[in-house]
Amino acid sequence: MSNDLGRIETLGADAVGMPGQRRFRLYARSGLGSAVVWMEKEHLRTLAETLEGILGVIADGEVLRLEARPGGLPSPTGMPGDFPLTPTYDFQVGQMKLNFDEHNEMFLLSLAPMEIIEERGEPQALILEDEAVVLRFSPQEALELSNEIGLVVAAGRPVCPFCHMPLDGGPHACVKQNGHHKIVQMEIQDIDEDEEE
Repeated sequence: MSNDLGRIETLGADAVGMPGQRRFRLYARSGLGSAVVWMEKEHLRTLAETLEGILGVIADGEVLRLEARPGGLPSPTGMPGDFPLTPTYDFQVGQMKLNFDEHNEMFLLSLAPMEIIEERGEPQALILEDEAVVLRFSPQEALELSNEIGLVVAAGRPVCPFCHMPLDGGPHACVKQNGHHKIVQMEIQDIDEDEEE
């Protein structure tokens, strides 16, 4: 049996720790309890992209996105100060399932905990599907969550001084510079050992 928190009143994402060592989490609260679900940054990003994809289908391809503003992206709001210090559920996610209930116009997000067990001397990940927590939220809340995740993922990284979008260390196609950047190519030649002598 899943632990259904019903209609969510508070829903968001944030990260704790210094850049490069951050831990990411989703938090939710309803009249039935609260949950803090820890996950990898890629899992959080995938959740945001999936929400956007479904929202695009619902809205016939038109999804509102958070646009860059002068001075860069706004900072993530973070977990509310009145969020329970000891939530009803607090775990590392092992599995996520996302559905959309067209009749009730609600998203259903199922989050199953992961437990590490020893099996033949080796650590194994065990997904506890029977202990999954279910969150229910509206398309508007899904959009807000997706935008919040984008801010959380981007926070802590340097941003482009022109378009204010996060830089990932590789070549950056800046929209303010029409997506163009110089690529420097270097030719590497093998050096023969005899030539070195």
